[in-house]
Amino acid sequence: MSIKTIGIDPGVSSVKTVVMAYREGTGEILHRHMERIRRRDPARVVEECYYHALDATGLKENDIAYVASTGEGDLVPFRRGHFYGMTTHARGAKFLYPEVRSVLDVGALHARAMRVDDRSRVLQYEMTGQCASGSGQFLENIARYLGVGLDEVGPLSLQAQKPEVVSTICAVLAETDVINMVSRGVSTPDILKGIHMAIANRLVRLLRYIKAEGPLVVTGGLANDVGLVQAVREKLGEESKQMDVLTHLDSVLAGAIGAALWAGFRHEQLAA
Repeated sequence: MSIKTIGIDPGVSSVKTVVMAYREGTGEILHRHMERIRRRDPARVVEECYYHALDATGLKENDIAYVASTGEGDLVPFRRGHFYGMTTHARGAKFLYPEVRSVLDVGALHARAMRVDDRSRVLQYEMTGQCASGSGQFLENIARYLGVGLDEVGPLSLQAQKPEVVSTICAVLAETDVINMVSRGVSTPDILKGIHMAIANRLVRLLRYIKAEGPLVVTGGLANDVGLVQAVREKLGEESKQMDVLTHLDSVLAGAIGAALWAGFRHEQLAA
């Protein structure tokens, strides 16, 4: 018989929630939801997502065996436990692609590369520094300046004919580069492709540092940006790295999925 768990992943820009029917190390997703925070109180958004998940599944609070948080866990006062983001993204990637050997989590403020074993244990990792370039927030700022929605960024990038690569990985200077490109009449697809190439260069350096092996699963907020994923594939190809680069419709929820799975595991341990 399965138990019901909830994984909640509050980030800088959105809250991800997954309800799972867990049994013996794996589970079935019963509900998935991602809510943008925008200018609202993040704690209020977390609360709304939690009760929305219960309403959507017809479950009561006492039906839930364990609520686990990841990310900004302090925003989840009703959690029973908290799990570190690398642990949950690794476990979530393993759930989506059992053959995974490396994970690239690209979030709103930073990116991290992880090499994992066949039990999703993190063997080695590397993260970007404080600079915002290579992050979702950086790309969102560029998209806003160009007047395109985030869901348009990836498809537009794939239409590029002559990508214009930014001259720096510094977020502030890169934005100045983009302003200059617009004034010179560079097309939006070529600008976005150039930005994706610059981000991919940085991400592949992380993968190189940890000696990443394939298959590689991309998770986090930019996992469904088809332009960025393609740029990572191309950069790996330039370096003769033969590696499958995989993403999934649920990749953006990998942290919440992993938290829900770890919640089930922790509940089993406590009940033993």
